[in-house]
Amino acid sequence: MTFVSELEPKPLWSHFDRILTIPRPSKQEEAMRAYVLEVAARRGLETRRDAAGNLSVRVPASPGRVGRPAVALQSHLDMVCEKDSGVDFDFERDAIVPRRDGDWLYATGTTLGSDNGIGVAAMLALAESDGLVHPPLELLFTFDEETGLTGAQQLDGSLLSARTLINLDTEEEGALYVGCAGGAGTDLAVPLETMFGAEGRAALEVRLGGLKGGHSGVDIHLQRGNASSLLARILQALWPKFQFEVASFEGGNLHNAIPREAKAVVRVAPADRPRFAEAVEREAAAIRAELAAVEAGPTVAIVDAEAPLEVWSDATVQRTLGLLVALPHGVLRMSDAIPGLVETSTNLARVRTEGTTLSIHCSNRSSVASALQATQRRIGAFGEMLGAEVAQSEGYPGWQPNLDSAVLAVAKRAVEKVYGREPEVKAIHAGLECGLIGEKVPGIDMVSFGPQIEFPHSPGERVGIASVERFWRVLTAALEELAA
Repeated sequence: MTFVSELEPKPLWSHFDRILTIPRPSKQEEAMRAYVLEVAARRGLETRRDAAGNLSVRVPASPGRVGRPAVALQSHLDMVCEKDSGVDFDFERDAIVPRRDGDWLYATGTTLGSDNGIGVAAMLALAESDGLVHPPLELLFTFDEETGLTGAQQLDGSLLSARTLINLDTEEEGALYVGCAGGAGTDLAVPLETMFGAEGRAALEVRLGGLKGGHSGVDIHLQRGNASSLLARILQALWPKFQFEVASFEGGNLHNAIPREAKAVVRVAPADRPRFAEAVEREAAAIRAELAAVEAGPTVAIVDAEAPLEVWSDATVQRTLGLLVALPHGVLRMSDAIPGLVETSTNLARVRTEGTTLSIHCSNRSSVASALQATQRRIGAFGEMLGAEVAQSEGYPGWQPNLDSAVLAVAKRAVEKVYGREPEVKAIHAGLECGLIGEKVPGIDMVSFGPQIEFPHSPGERVGIASVERFWRVLTAALEELAA
């Protein structure tokens, strides 16, 4: 255990400290389920698991509150696994190394997993609480949220008898969330015509990095750079002059993370190498100037690479770089109904060269179903013009706000008690499991809140330490009123 266990409130932070040691990539949550079951067994609590792998733990009401209606709390067990390049870390084996900087808790070179580990830790702290006042609790732990809300999609609604739910997966302290965007994915499989490369050319790997990245829903409005888009832009600008060959292109890792790094293997005439490197740097300098307000500074590096046997044909280079430049990324429309809310966006999330196919995944979000479908069709149309195979997922629904919600009213009073002010009531552009849970448990009344978590889905992820203590007070105050 680390210094994290000594933070306040200790019951919550001690669980989070233990969670830091447990590998929990999406689709590999079994060790986290085992820890939840271990905590439940210590207290003799009833547990249930559905066929998909979602887990519920039932916590009896505080003394004298047995007759009150049950309340469900919900968080997801998995985390986004991102690390800085050059960091030696295995998310399937290694413990996350926390570090403190002032009032912020970070990991060292990796994502921290406060999304949604703080919510999980709070629920486990409640499971072991003595002296807190609360109604009967149903703690719902879902899985594989980060790669498509799979656990919530496959949830057996009979795991919950409660008709009130508090989701603990939003990241702005003191705000209450009552709605979220729906999301879907569009995949393009672009055919690559290849040929043998010209003799005598120098093989180089062009790397673009140093970008902040972030959550493709929560941070998309910040207009940060997309490494794949930017590297394609650089190469497309230089191709007419240098006629270099391209052997591969890749960028990004996860559908819900803005790509921070991208790389391409190219082959240039040896005599062109110095001028090519200078031209790449000039293009990068222009990008730095454009993004100076939102990025510390994109970096480019050119290193020797192993010479590939085959490269893309010239026509393929032009078409493919053009596609990567043309594919939209970022905010497509702001909400007309809710000031400051992104309505529709898309993230050029992942690009991979797989033999004679360039695989592209775009993550699309919108709080308007028709706009989400239109975005998918738009991206699919780009791909079809290049003869790509297009696949579009159905995705997951949004969560429609209910401003007359009873649990929202309770949560408002809890925030006012802790902060001395009325909370903002908001919707979020990211996906929350509430929309899917609402489909599985019709009529359930829901609200979502959490501590201050910034830059999730990137190694810059951080959680405000003092905000966790206030989040805990809001949560326990709301549960105490629900037990009255």
